[in-house]
Amino acid sequence: MRFDPRRNKTVSSRARRLRVAGGALCAAALAATLVTGCGQDSGDKTAAATSEAAKVLPNQTTSPSGSPSATAQLAEEQTQRKELLSSVKVTFDKAATTAVGEVSGGKLTDLDLEGLDDDDDASGSPSPTGSPTGSPTGTGSPSPEASPSPSGSTDSPKWIAEVVEKDGTAHNVTIDAVSGDVIDFAPDEDQTDADKQELAAQIAKATQTPQQAAKAATKRQEGWVTSMALDENDSQVLVWKVDVVSKGYNKTTFDVDAVKGTIIDEQTDEN
Repeated sequence: MRFDPRRNKTVSSRARRLRVAGGALCAAALAATLVTGCGQDSGDKTAAATSEAAKVLPNQTTSPSGSPSATAQLAEEQTQRKELLSSVKVTFDKAATTAVGEVSGGKLTDLDLEGLDDDDDASGSPSPTGSPTGSPTGTGSPSPEASPSPSGSTDSPKWIAEVVEKDGTAHNVTIDAVSGDVIDFAPDEDQTDADKQELAAQIAKATQTPQQAAKAATKRQEGWVTSMALDENDSQVLVWKVDVVSKGYNKTTFDVDAVKGTIIDEQTDEN
């Protein structure tokens, strides 16, 4: 099992339209002031001008496609992260320790909080609504306000891990993110010999542990570690790709050099 990491603001058309509409209203008000006292029909003209200007506002603030604005989409993504993280009790570091414990001599190469920013997660997180207490620190996870799902529940959030033996044989481990129980454990049946050779070479080369990479990332951005993957970047440098969700529920992906431990790239999602 391999996970691909998931990843300048301009003035929105909505904001520009509001300014246009606001300008139209101001112009109408000024016109009303100028015509006051200039004749018997001044009141009628003022009322007509104001009425016409007011019609601009609802027409201009409606998105052409009827879809929510960029701001609304951003809030929706943040809300989904908040809902899922509010129910998580098992932190990244605890899940990593549990996963590695299932494979004698194995090393973690991938760990992902299922349902968070997944490309195929169109329906959003099924986790209960709630907000974490306190500010996130290090690799920890907030204490949930909502009641956790029962141990092993299909609705419970899960950590999905890949642990690799020295010869490159990979094992998939699924961990309940509320109870910490191992739900499933199985070798990766889809591996080829080339896959094993690549993984064996990567874990032999990576001198930085997942925990060290997480520490480097959260030192730069305080928050929850929600994903970790050992992979090569576009420059063929072996890195730990670490996703960190901030206390404002924005996600940043860091590339941490798997040999030197330095951050060589970071990308913050716009939503």
